[in-house]
Amino acid sequence: MENLREINCKEIFRKAYENRYTWKNDFNGYQGKCTFIHKNNIHEGKFLLGKDFKPNIQNIDDENIVKSIASQLFEVSIHRVRRDFHSIHSENNFNLIKSSENGIEMKVSGKNDGDKYRVKDLGINMVYRKIHGTIIEIFVEEFLNTGDGLLSKKYTSQQVDPNTLKTNSQKLEYIDEFINISTNDDWILNSRTIKYLNDNQEEEIQKFVFEELSLLN
Repeated sequence: MENLREINCKEIFRKAYENRYTWKNDFNGYQGKCTFIHKNNIHEGKFLLGKDFKPNIQNIDDENIVKSIASQLFEVSIHRVRRDFHSIHSENNFNLIKSSENGIEMKVSGKNDGDKYRVKDLGINMVYRKIHGTIIEIFVEEFLNTGDGLLSKKYTSQQVDPNTLKTNSQKLEYIDEFINISTNDDWILNSRTIKYLNDNQEEEIQKFVFEELSLLN
């Protein structure tokens, strides 16, 4: 294990941040077929995700399902946007909490005071961030190494009350599958499975499938 005095948390986080897979700046979006599966219900439609990352879902009438598909596409796309580390984190300091076999855990002070991250093997495997008044806690179990950066493949997400610091939402388990659809290494979400316990503590599964994918010019 590294000497704790020699750990430069900001530098460790920067390297992991820059090791995330992101789309190139000339990425113009993509389109394809979308399928939503829940219990015995299957809804199929088409989608287009433009350069503005505003999903357009077609041929599905149920507004709730349209919103659900659109939110998955939007959530995935905003994490693919390439943003310079300095422009995002120049006003943040990263302070060591602990180093363990799970990685180097650090707490942010400065602009994003209170946020926490954990880094192992150039991958950010824990995120604890305040977003729109709610804390989101994510633990990544498995990454996909694209050869051009890491993608979170298997992870959990849960909301935390910022006042009590106790979880106040169901835990969502995600399994994401990605596909490279070009010679330019454009990795796109191919399917997303979300597992959770419903109000009766029974496991439910939602699956989003994205096929027949093609880039927009």
